[in-house]
Amino acid sequence: MSEVPLEIPDPERLASANDATIEEFPRFAPVEVEWEVETIEDVGAAGRTAVDDLPALEGLAPGAEIAVTAGSRGIHDFPEMIRGVIAELQARGYEPFVFPSMGSHGGATAEGQREVLADLGMTEDSLGCEIRATMAVEQVGERNGSPVYADRNALSADAILLANRVKPHTDFSAGIESGLCKMSVIGMGKHRGAEMMHNAALAGDMGEEIRERARILLEELPIVGGVALIENARDRATHIEGVPADSILDREPELLERASEELPTLPIDDLDLLVVDEIGKEVSGTGLDTNVIGRLRFRGEAEPETPDYTRIYVRSLTPPSHGNGLGIGLADLAHEDLVADLDLGDTYLNIATSGETTRAHIPLIVPEDASAFQLAPSITGTPDPSELRIARIPNTMEPGTLVVSEPVVSELEAMENVTVGEPRPLAFDGGELPDDPY
Repeated sequence: MSEVPLEIPDPERLASANDATIEEFPRFAPVEVEWEVETIEDVGAAGRTAVDDLPALEGLAPGAEIAVTAGSRGIHDFPEMIRGVIAELQARGYEPFVFPSMGSHGGATAEGQREVLADLGMTEDSLGCEIRATMAVEQVGERNGSPVYADRNALSADAILLANRVKPHTDFSAGIESGLCKMSVIGMGKHRGAEMMHNAALAGDMGEEIRERARILLEELPIVGGVALIENARDRATHIEGVPADSILDREPELLERASEELPTLPIDDLDLLVVDEIGKEVSGTGLDTNVIGRLRFRGEAEPETPDYTRIYVRSLTPPSHGNGLGIGLADLAHEDLVADLDLGDTYLNIATSGETTRAHIPLIVPEDASAFQLAPSITGTPDPSELRIARIPNTMEPGTLVVSEPVVSELEAMENVTVGEPRPLAFDGGELPDDPY
């Protein structure tokens, strides 16, 4: 844990930047978005059924070892799905094991990556199989003079099964973004593979690099296929399917199109201030989902036109992030408690691997929530506090649960799938926002 490197101004000094009082701010109302969603009731059973879609398994001998990927994202139904996959493989007489597939996350150490899996609910006891963690990799191919790597434990297995959620990526837009191909290239490539891929992408096209490097891995390794999961707007599995290895490059863009339709976002595109209670690696690879906040800040990629949030304030870092605050640079203000929880070593290692330094820049640090609000009139171009358009969300995985200021309320009340509660005055407890205003 690193100390805050600067002396933070006291609240009264920050408040002097604007003479607004809390009483001048608008009232705030709780809001809930009701998305029409389809949810898989028995995710474990869906995982077992997905194995039926992988005919290459039939060519394996009884007792064959099958390496199964597991990443670092907080995918609600992923552990249950993997348990189903593992159970089905075991029922067929195979010996599956799980290996962390998360690039440089977990401090780029084997034990750190094992801890990340445990924080996400995946242990040997809960999965019912062995977890083999290593950062050792071997080169299995080359693209334009750049090595392509794969996890040594996976290479020692008789077969490899990819498993991941398919969703829009937080760095770029392409036919193949976050999914089975990315899991093979970046996740299974560990620190060295992720670094090689990101370096190549900075000089070229990330979507193309992932696709072509995945093609090499699919040709060179005993990958029998993948199990793809798509989440609905409530972060629950809405679709799970097995994809044979020879179909992954064609099928993944189709799955991505469906996942894009399911992606939840805030119901309002225009805000002066967006307050995010927590950022973290299990929330998004960038701490904040760039598709939700409308900011990429990635070299070579154009910024989205919508949504348009003038300032973003982040309040805390999730424990499973283990101090990795990648994404703090996407915000304009940060609570000093979040900055104090940063492990700059882990954060900078992740940045060095991904190649985009902007996302690790530490923004304006405030000593308490009230200071961020008192600064808002001065830094948003909305000098009258009563007119401020503000929303607060738990994190970017839950953008449908929020509180909003009154200037936003009338727009949301006109939406059929939105429920708006009774407005109440803005209040702080010792300078901090209430824990559960939703």
